[in-house]
Amino acid sequence: MKKLRFFCEGSQFNQILCAFLISIPMFCYGNTIGWMSPMTLLLQSDKSPKGVPLTDLEISWMASLPYLVCVPGTYLMAAIGDRYGRKLALLIMSGISVAVWVLKLSSMNIWVFIIARILAGIIMAGSCVTCPTYIKEISEDNIRGALGCWGALFFTTGSLFAYIICDVCSYNVILIIFTIIPAVHFVIFLTMPESPSYLIKRGREEEASKCLQWLRCRSEFDSTIKSEIDYVKREQKNDEGREQFLLRNILSDKILRRAFQISLVAALSRELCGAVPVLNFAGDIFHLASEETGLKLSANQQAMVLGTVQLCGATLASGIVERCGRRPLLFVSSAISGLSMCLLATWFLLQYLHPPAWIPVITLCLCIFCDAAGLMPIAVVIASETFSFKYRGTVLATTMAIASVADFIQLLFFKPLVRAIGIHVSFYFFGLMCLLTAVYVIIMVPETRNRKLEEIYYDLKTNKEKKELENRNDF
Repeated sequence: MKKLRFFCEGSQFNQILCAFLISIPMFCYGNTIGWMSPMTLLLQSDKSPKGVPLTDLEISWMASLPYLVCVPGTYLMAAIGDRYGRKLALLIMSGISVAVWVLKLSSMNIWVFIIARILAGIIMAGSCVTCPTYIKEISEDNIRGALGCWGALFFTTGSLFAYIICDVCSYNVILIIFTIIPAVHFVIFLTMPESPSYLIKRGREEEASKCLQWLRCRSEFDSTIKSEIDYVKREQKNDEGREQFLLRNILSDKILRRAFQISLVAALSRELCGAVPVLNFAGDIFHLASEETGLKLSANQQAMVLGTVQLCGATLASGIVERCGRRPLLFVSSAISGLSMCLLATWFLLQYLHPPAWIPVITLCLCIFCDAAGLMPIAVVIASETFSFKYRGTVLATTMAIASVADFIQLLFFKPLVRAIGIHVSFYFFGLMCLLTAVYVIIMVPETRNRKLEEIYYDLKTNKEKKELENRNDF
């Protein structure tokens, strides 16, 4: 793979190009999730392309199956990435994306729809595991956070794109467009390099060196290439001789266990911030606001508004994460989400006083914005930066599997709980979870921006452990 001549030595363009292409499956994942919202209205209407409207039960299964399949899917994609390479795992994601839309084009049978949604769960799993891992391993330290946030950016862009074209195109045209995107990506991505960390792990050091030369736009004699390879080899050597059961290694090692706890809390904070239930109540909130303001939006137009808010948040995250750091961004987004959830809960509690209808719209947008600007991207970035190659895929798979279970349970039981205890109690709970996350970030989470693994692990040690380490070094 030849370096493009018109870029100067040390240019980061090739890394950005590669990260852009790695993020395209996240865009396709956004298409898959975004398609469900406007198509539900069509498929359950008298004008359904199936001929007869789909039932609520059929739609419920189609909506929830990807989250359920994502649980084992995360481990499957992590295993493929670790054993056969990140590049192959990403190509499989694009291939599955093509299959999802081809299935929907070929038949209107409900079982075909369900199979397609099961495959969508595999794409979701790869988006949570393969994409952030791959981006981390091809990026330099000073841009890995910004590029790592592209997952959320491309997902929200894909969702918004789906909302827009579903509003203006016919059913079959939509499916054809969604088929073409991953098909073209599959062909183009064949020219991209494998993860250097994977190649070094497999003993293909010369190939890893060539990949790094292209990614870093540097010559084969550049000392930084050798230094980077030596660092990855040293990192992987530290993991040698441990048990093959990786989760047992993590839970039995104090530092790894603390890093895993931080990654898990970050992942769960995104699921418990209230974004999912708020989206479920978005229609009711917009309806209440329209009665006071006179501004009426269709269900799909509401989705476009929320998609735009998400896109703005994700764009902000990728733009400032390398300037302000992961820790401050996670703290601020958690704190604002918590306060907005508490304000929304109070609004529902004081309905008898007829509070202004614009309050829930603002809190709704704030929650969605903070989710996209901090909670969604930073959780993945932190998990990918706090573990070595050996554990990275397993940790992302485990945290995302647990988060998917939380999502599934939330979607299943949220409405019955609301009827039992009141919607204001539910939103106060989400607000409390966000505020507790903000406190946890201040106390426990180290900054990972532009830092090596050993520096992060040193911060995870207690003061007693640091003193013991200093005493050993003195001797």
